[in-house]
Amino acid sequence: MKTFLIPVVLAGLALGLSGATGPGVVAQTPGVQINAPAGLGAAGYDLVAYFRQNAPVLGDAALSHLHEGVTYRFSSAENRAAFRADPAAYLPQYGSYCAYGVARGYKVGVDPAAFTIVDGKLYLNYDRAVQKIWRKDIPRYLARSEANWPAIADD
Repeated sequence: MKTFLIPVVLAGLALGLSGATGPGVVAQTPGVQINAPAGLGAAGYDLVAYFRQNAPVLGDAALSHLHEGVTYRFSSAENRAAFRADPAAYLPQYGSYCAYGVARGYKVGVDPAAFTIVDGKLYLNYDRAVQKIWRKDIPRYLARSEANWPAIADD
């Protein structure tokens, strides 16, 4: 296991590190691990609703869709159809791991309610406290995340 230095405000993130690549993670594409405990993407939240309603909306198990080994749930048939037509437009960045954590060089789980859409892309954060930090300087954190992601995507 890798050791990382994290500021006190993020000490809680360390709890998620040991499970970040454990049994709950599903390999969605070669070389990238997806944060999908028990094979359920975004903890069952409707990915399309983030964009259409600008809100986290819990999906319905009856409106599920399997995409590259991960089950995603949707709150409406229309949202499921939109996802089926263009999954890449709705999938969270960085394998559904916390974008701020990736900027810091590690993968950690997320709270689906802590989200931000930037330039048409969905970014999730560990929790709302981390989301506040992330939102203070999104361009800088995005640059760091983009630089770090290739090295940690398959860790």
